[in-house]
Parts: sequence; structure tokens; C-alpha cells
Amino acid sequence: MWLVLSLLFFLLPLNVASVRDISTTKTCSQEFSDEKYQFNSSGVYLTLYHPRSLCSPAPLPDLPFSTILAHDNSRVTFFEARLSKNTSIHPGSLNQELATVPLNAGTSVGTANYVTRIRLGTPSTSYVMVVDTGSSLCWLQCLPCIVSCHEQAGPIFDPESSSTYRQSSCTTSECSALESATLNPSACSRSNICIYQASYGDGSFSIGYLSRDTLSFGQSSFPNFIFGCGQDNEGLFARTAGIIGLARNRLSLLYQLAPSLGRTFSYCLPSTSSSGYLSIGSTKAGQYSYTPMLSNSLDATLYFLQLSSISVNGQPIGVSSSSYVSLPTIIDSGTVITRLPSAVYSALSKAVVAAMAGAPRAPAYSILDTCFKGSSSTLKVAAVSLTFQGGATIKLPADNVLIDVTSSRTCLAFAPATSVVILGNIQQQSFSVLYDVGNSRIGFAAGGCQ
Repeated sequence: MWLVLSLLFFLLPLNVASVRDISTTKTCSQEFSDEKYQFNSSGVYLTLYHPRSLCSPAPLPDLPFSTILAHDNSRVTFFEARLSKNTSIHPGSLNQELATVPLNAGTSVGTANYVTRIRLGTPSTSYVMVVDTGSSLCWLQCLPCIVSCHEQAGPIFDPESSSTYRQSSCTTSECSALESATLNPSACSRSNICIYQASYGDGSFSIGYLSRDTLSFGQSSFPNFIFGCGQDNEGLFARTAGIIGLARNRLSLLYQLAPSLGRTFSYCLPSTSSSGYLSIGSTKAGQYSYTPMLSNSLDATLYFLQLSSISVNGQPIGVSSSSYVSLPTIIDSGTVITRLPSAVYSALSKAVVAAMAGAPRAPAYSILDTCFKGSSSTLKVAAVSLTFQGGATIKLPADNVLIDVTSSRTCLAFAPATSVVILGNIQQQSFSVLYDVGNSRIGFAAGGCQ
């Protein structure tokens, strides 16, 4: 998609009404709604919220689950194109008055990603951000919103109010690194300011100035944090201010904090009725079982691993080991439904149906074709375990096996893959997942959100 963006490089008045904070009548437990930061010698610990939780500081509006699945498919479609090197990048052009910016489809955001808060600027202000392991560049909306800002919770970042804010020139190393981080080329303003272009598979995008400012957690701060200061931000970002990228790239939050905290992060993705956490540099206590973190020349920024077997009620589903390795496999915080190789999915579906023989079947729902009448809380759900290379095994609770798509229908939360296997967030929910990049391993521990 080509977007013609009029970056005039002078301040235009902001339509305040278009970015006003929206009050909400929803309530949640004070235990989960309070803003929390913990920072010590071992790392940073942040509260993480489900995107549809009442406790979320930027809750999503009620959406039909079919809509969520449609956006989920957009995200998966991009990963497929990304790993097949089918995201063709075209050179952009820029003149004194007009930037013509090519945007490639990127990872879909807005309906599936978990959110947290960060503080930015001097003095610092809190901002609600999407957390995404499939993205690299961190960005948030910035005044004066030269073209467009979507509605967000809380104030929009104002560079003029921060004494430590700086813009990055086109000759900086971070400007040169943008293409590997965003899969889009950078552009350059007539005043030599680097322009980033971040785009996503559902058509959402952010364009603005590459910048630096002080990132804060409690009483501790990290100066010269590199981020995008968005001047045109459109799409499915809900009421969040922007995105925190955690991928394996020098511009991601993980790599920027690595000199102080090391290349390790973990999270527990919570349900809608609880809160989880995002921890950078520290490891929450837990009995982790580990699988190798693999690298793949198809994309150096994503987190690859290898599924080796699946069992239902303690019995292997009966497919060859070669079926599991037929496609590359990634773990992703923003994909909802786990995608499996077709032969593996078919065997899993049959095994679950057999194990739940007494449960009445229901029609397929969108991409989910193994469905039952009732809900996951009323049915006797088959016990499903996923085992990864090296022996790491996660035994899925009922809510990680089936997902309620309507009040009277629940479906197996897996789907067949076309060209990439993805461990999605339904299966990760409630587990502590540790990304030990320094030691190239991924760990899983049960009961992580407790």
C-alpha cells in the first residue's frame, strides 16, 4: 500500500477533540488497576493487562470474536509473507513539501496484544503501550499530530514539554537501522530529521520522527531511549499510545535496556479477570522447563522454537516427528490462535473430539472448525500437553485448550497453518514464559500470573 503523507515540517493545530481521553464507567479491583513499577538491581517489573480486561488502562471495545479472529488471520498472513520474503520494499521519495512513503504489510496489532505502562520524558508521564514480541521499533503518538492521532487513554506525548527530548538526524546509526526494524525504508526531512514508517498487516500504521528521550521506571531512568514520535497514527491501536517492540533487534526495548539489564525478559499473559506481568532483566521464581531458542535465516528478529509432540489425555496424537518440523515455528504474544502443521492439527482435532465424545458438537466458527455446544467451564475438556525440543512440556488448562466464541459455543483454540507454525497467546496464557536471549533458550513455568 502506498500512502501519500503531507509532512509539511511545520506545526499544524491539533484537533483536541479527536484525541480526547474517554472516561469509562467500568470498574475493576484496585489491586489490578493501580500503576505499578518495580525496579532493582536485577531488572524491571511491570504490570501486564489483557486487552479486553476491565482492569486494562486502555480496554478494547466489545468486539465479536469473529472480528478478533479476522485480525488474527491478518497477523498470521503477514508472518507468512515475512518468512517467505514476500514483503517487497519499494524506495520512497521525499521533497520539500511531500513525502511519498511506501508501507509494507506488517504484523497486525490492536485486538490481541497485551498492554502495560511506561513513563517517558522529563518530567516523566505515564503512557499505555501495546507489548509485542513480533515488533522491533517502539513508538508512541506525539503532539502536534501533524496528520492524525487516534483516541488514546491519557495525554499524548508532547516533545516540547520534555527537557530531554531530542530528534535523530538522518546520519545517525539508529536511522540506518530502521529498515531492519520496520521492514520499511527510512525517509529524511528537509531539516535532516529521520522519518520512520511502521506498518501492520491489518492496515494500521504509524509515521513520524525518530527520536530520543529518557525512559523511566519508578526512580530509575534510562536516558537516550530511541523511539518513534508518531505524527500520523491510524488503525487498530485501540486507546493505547503506541507499541513496545521486544523482538531481537537493536532498536527494541529489550536490546536498548540490555547493557544495564541483560538480554532476558519474561511475561505472564493474564486472563480478563486478572493481571500478569512483564519483567525485563529479571526472572520471576518458577520451575522453568527449557527449549532451545532457535535462529532462522528467514527472519533474525523473531523467536523460533520447535514443537516435537502433542498428547491428549496422556496419549500421543499419532503423527510422525517429521510432521512437526515441516514448517518453521515461532512464539508470538500477539497471535491469538495457535497454528499447527495441517497433519498435526487434523490429528489433534480428532483426538480431542474422541476424548470429548459425550460433548455435543457445534458448527464451525470462522477459522475454528472443532466446536462444541456449551462452554469450556461446563464441559469435561480433554487434557492437552505440548512438548518442545529438549523436553519442555506445558500441560494446558481447560481455558488454554478451548475458547468460548459465543455464550453457547466453544471451540478448539488451534487452527491449521499454511506456511508458519505459531504458538499463540491462548496457549501461553497463565504460564510464565522466559526469553533468555543471552543463553538462547525459552522457558515455561505453570502458574505464572499468581
